[in-house]
Amino acid sequence: MQMDGQSYFPRLHNKKCSFSSSTSPINSLSIYALLSLANKTPESFARSSKSFNFLIHKQHSIRMASATVLQKSDNATAGGLSDAMRQSRYHMKRCFARFMETGKRLMKPHQIMEETDKAIEDKAERAKVFEGLLGSIMGSTQEAAVTPPYVALAVRRNPGLWEFFKVNADDLEVDAITAKDYLKIKETIFDENWANNENALEVDFGAFDYSTRRLTLSSCIGNGVDFVSKFMASKTGGDTSSKKKKTGGDLEHAKPLLDYLLALNHQGENLMINETLNTVEKLQTTLIVAHVYISALPKDTPYQNFEKKLKEWGFEKGWGDNAERVKETMGFLSEILQAPDHNKTELFFKRLPNLFKIVIFSVHGYFGQSDVLGLPDTGGQVVYILDQVKALEEELLLRIKQQGLSVKPQILVVTRLIPDAQGTKCNQEIEPDATAKVLEHFECKPDLILGNYTDGNLVAYLMADKLGVTLGTIAHALEKTKYEDSDVKWKELDPKYHFSCQFTADIIAMNSADFVITSTYQEIAGSKKRPGQYESHMAFTMPGLCRVVSGINVFDPKFNIAAPGAEQAVYFPFTEKKKRFNSFHPAIDELLYSKEDNNEHIGFLADKRKPIIFSMARLDTVKNISGLTEWYGKNKRLRNLVNLVVVAGFFDPSKSKDREEIAEINKMHTLIEKYKLKGQIRWIAAQTDRYHNGELYRCIADTKGAFVQPAMYEAFGLTVIEAMNCGLPTFATNQGGPAEIIVNGVSGFHIDPYNGNESSDKIADFFEKCKADAKYWSKISQEGLKRIDECYTWKIYANKVLNMGSLYGFWRQMNKQQKKAKQTYLQMFYNLQFRNLAKNIAIPTAEPKQIVPTPMIKPQEPGKTELPKSPEPTPVATTHIQPTPRHVC
Repeated sequence: MQMDGQSYFPRLHNKKCSFSSSTSPINSLSIYALLSLANKTPESFARSSKSFNFLIHKQHSIRMASATVLQKSDNATAGGLSDAMRQSRYHMKRCFARFMETGKRLMKPHQIMEETDKAIEDKAERAKVFEGLLGSIMGSTQEAAVTPPYVALAVRRNPGLWEFFKVNADDLEVDAITAKDYLKIKETIFDENWANNENALEVDFGAFDYSTRRLTLSSCIGNGVDFVSKFMASKTGGDTSSKKKKTGGDLEHAKPLLDYLLALNHQGENLMINETLNTVEKLQTTLIVAHVYISALPKDTPYQNFEKKLKEWGFEKGWGDNAERVKETMGFLSEILQAPDHNKTELFFKRLPNLFKIVIFSVHGYFGQSDVLGLPDTGGQVVYILDQVKALEEELLLRIKQQGLSVKPQILVVTRLIPDAQGTKCNQEIEPDATAKVLEHFECKPDLILGNYTDGNLVAYLMADKLGVTLGTIAHALEKTKYEDSDVKWKELDPKYHFSCQFTADIIAMNSADFVITSTYQEIAGSKKRPGQYESHMAFTMPGLCRVVSGINVFDPKFNIAAPGAEQAVYFPFTEKKKRFNSFHPAIDELLYSKEDNNEHIGFLADKRKPIIFSMARLDTVKNISGLTEWYGKNKRLRNLVNLVVVAGFFDPSKSKDREEIAEINKMHTLIEKYKLKGQIRWIAAQTDRYHNGELYRCIADTKGAFVQPAMYEAFGLTVIEAMNCGLPTFATNQGGPAEIIVNGVSGFHIDPYNGNESSDKIADFFEKCKADAKYWSKISQEGLKRIDECYTWKIYANKVLNMGSLYGFWRQMNKQQKKAKQTYLQMFYNLQFRNLAKNIAIPTAEPKQIVPTPMIKPQEPGKTELPKSPEPTPVATTHIQPTPRHVC
């Protein structure tokens, strides 16, 4: 395959960018800027790039490799399944006959079980039939594609591990098939002509994974750093066998590590070692000598006091700021060179001075503007990025100081121009070329690029690919699992959701990333019963567009779990009285207890002495606020024990433009009337000021109440973190991330959103126990705080992410040949598929009337009488210096 001499990469200088200062309280040492990429979407972003003339056949004639990362079903399993079906021939024939009754269709687990129950009505007989392998397979079937006389089964008996079978309903013959075979059968339900077209586009990223080591246990998914450090240790660590010692072959394993260390520098100044130590043998010997020398020095001896001596031996800055730290770091490297040790490998890379300049892509919402919380896409997403940047900056400052360097870390946040500016300055072009501006501002390449969300991850890929920089991506939430059958029904959904572009962008981003950051295990691989968000991209099809036979492998060591935390300055325990935002108390008291209805709240609490169960979320079906209200209304015992306060949406359906929200608003009013909840419920309109919300959590804790998160499914559950961090005992859904955050019965409680009676009884049991044991509430509160402190803080997050950036930077070098092949494949897929899809998306240009959001107010400090005002944004001063690329191999 050839091309006409044009660059493979889209021209970033055609993208309109905005460069301004942030209004967030970032430390002054961080250069915090906003570079904006053109147009509202990354799809339209691609449009202005130069065209590329590939000398190949037309797009839909491309036949890509057909290997798949999913398991092909074992023929022995298929044979055993066939035998088991024949043993229960009468009942299984009835089951599969029912599957066939409506002709071609896709069946989900609940539909399979419903039809099975109807076919075998006797429970005892049904239990007997589904013993052993037959029960295991049918109970683990996630989907069945019915194309008479065949039924194809997609079976998932463990997270990430799939098997596929084709059953002949006439004779119950079972064949093992591949993921590709299954997808083709599935496609015939929606587009039979395309399914049978031998030129249909197939995408197979698994074809490039032939030499890359993978995890094998479902329980280890998401532990990428641990796996990579072990693998790197085995490749770079010395071999202690006598044969290797005689030949010196053990030292050759460490040559890639030596080359990596020799390439480390900051703006042309060598770090760690110089060319004096240009062989592994020299490095190993000199480390021993230096270790003996430093051991004789007092532990707190500043590095400057012995810098000259180390430089004579070939060592440069970066080992540490004092004798003790230098000795430890050198000890880690010596042990790595002596023998494989994955713990020392991870510790050593954590201390390497290889991260100074980071670019973060966040193209969601009205970033870098004043008073915009509450505008579309401008809520938790923007807050997450602000907190992320502050946490990364603080950790960078600490690490650089401990490395003995006087370097200021720099973090740039790249956002986009928004034609629908809503009265902000987000539609004003400031910088036309993001990449050139990054190079100019940093005076070199960045050390790490982080993407956020689908669109941010895509443009992060483009920049990282162009510059050859380590890339980490954070999807936050992948849309594919939110809408049932959104892949096979993409044509009918595309006019509204543009899923063809979105799913294509997602698989490009996740495959281009050197590492992927997720908040929970379930985000990657789901649970025993439910596939994960990334897992749903392992194999899928969009009939008429492309068949993805291998989209991603959840056993890839690129996947890591690093959960965000809650801003400690906002969400802190209710017991920390001196930090409390007392200036909010009069407003919160009115919000909770006033008798009058107004635009901000309706309903009232007749008995102020009762504890409050509290929930705060969007008002939609998935968040299930109306479900919680109904649980409360039905449970007399719970109503006698506590009041209910919910913060969600609007009260007036005419104020909403979302049909689902309108339905939920009407449902809430109906439930309040049906169960006569006035006097026991307070419904508060959506609140956007997080300082105010932080104090609201604490005021609920003052009542000895609890937080309830009743969602039908929650990918992570940031409100769960916030509530627990404020000391509120928390009840949260067992569907999704909260099930990992809370240790059930210890640091909180899991509730089943599909069983309201059980869930409301569990909440009532808790409050009855609190009445009987005055210490029980405090015990759960303290355990919740302990859980957050141990696992869910921004400090822990930043530490993990920077460890990934350091470790995967070297991992990238170790796999650069395979990486190059995959990147070429990605470039082709991006240019031939994604860009064509992007052309069909219209760019909004009209400037609608300005929407005035609720301004965010900072709390009054104790003893103060006025609330502080947010500073106006000011431009970041930059100088136009010719960029000097950072030399990293």
